[in-house]
Amino acid sequence: MKNTRTRSMILCALFTALTAIGAFIRIPVPVVPFTLQFLFTMLAGLVLGAKKGALSVGLYALLGLIGLPVFAEGGGIWYLLKPSFGYILGFVAASFVTGRMTETMKEFSFKRTLLANFTGLFIVYAAGMVWYYVICNFVINTPIALWPLFLYCFVLAVPGDICLCFLAAYIFKRLRPILCKTGVTENECC
Repeated sequence: MKNTRTRSMILCALFTALTAIGAFIRIPVPVVPFTLQFLFTMLAGLVLGAKKGALSVGLYALLGLIGLPVFAEGGGIWYLLKPSFGYILGFVAASFVTGRMTETMKEFSFKRTLLANFTGLFIVYAAGMVWYYVICNFVINTPIALWPLFLYCFVLAVPGDICLCFLAAYIFKRLRPILCKTGVTENECC
């Protein structure tokens, strides 16, 4: 029991660190910055399951809010007023939902894993866009209409994250036999 608890803490810390590192791995694309945070938050849910995946991503968010520079543009409580903070909140919820959807699979399915990742993608963008709209229009007084919001916060940003949904599903497919054999994952499909 103690060994399992220690392993869980180490894995949660690992995915917290990977998410922080992912914030600084930037893939140069025009207009919208593209990082690997989304990949690691999806993998946290897939590998660790709903609760531990959300815990690891939530810890990442907490570390950033207390001032550690783990976010793409630093850290600190002031980050709550950044229009992009909603995406970080979305990462936590998406990791939970993705983990919940895959840990209840009776047998592994690449399509269901991909569906879980796309559900997570929807959650991240929904939370991100709502937060962005509210902060811009009602807090920092830099109004943004719905169409520019949809264009800059979704249309231009989502193609890379769609690719990451496929990549996360593929990585999980490859890792799953090892994770099941070692007892790392709590998915029923082992």
